[in-house]
Amino acid sequence: MSAPALSRTRIKICGLTREADVDAAIEAGSDAIGFVLYPKSPRAVTAERAAELASRLPPFITPVLLFVNEDAPKVIASLAQVKGSIAQFHGEETPQQCEEAAGGGRFRYMRAARIPLGDAGAGFDLVKYASDYSHAQAILLDAHVEGYGGGGKAFDWSLLPPAVDAHLVLSGGLTPANVGDGIRILRTRCKTLSVDVSSGVEIDGPGNKGLKDAGKIRQFVAAVRAADVSFSS
Repeated sequence: MSAPALSRTRIKICGLTREADVDAAIEAGSDAIGFVLYPKSPRAVTAERAAELASRLPPFITPVLLFVNEDAPKVIASLAQVKGSIAQFHGEETPQQCEEAAGGGRFRYMRAARIPLGDAGAGFDLVKYASDYSHAQAILLDAHVEGYGGGGKAFDWSLLPPAVDAHLVLSGGLTPANVGDGIRILRTRCKTLSVDVSSGVEIDGPGNKGLKDAGKIRQFVAAVRAADVSFSS
């Protein structure tokens, strides 16, 4: 069940709103690009805008569309509009609702698990959650904060189960400074581990949500690659 020692941690840069940031993520070596299609998010874009930005992607980089409790027909239409995209369900969607919104197998999807902060994180049954959403391509781990779509908070990674039969994506409060620790803690606890960053690579200062810092993106990718090397040595 554990990830092979030499497996490469895949990287998603999420919450992109500008062409320059998409280009920076591509240049740095990101494997996936995330677009937030949740209107209440400060990083929200329309499906049309996501399609424009995704058109800049070269082969083998995956666009991911984040939804929160969205109607299935709108999800399906958005996924069809952004070619090659997969869905990320970040609300209260049941397994059945995820399947319906993914077109009954027409599209792939990830399901976000909202892990409580602090010691309460130990009470979240991730093994059962992964089993309930067994049709998901991966389970994305984020902190349970007020609102949806990610809050830039990190939960206690060490409280997660020692073995989860799923592909996991670590998210929530990641930065170039701490992503290596997350990889080292979780790498052997799942089939494969990926990481997902948004606020941790944004320009400093208020009002800059959705505006990425190319230097921080490069630092984040470099930190992931360094963790991969140290883990395998």
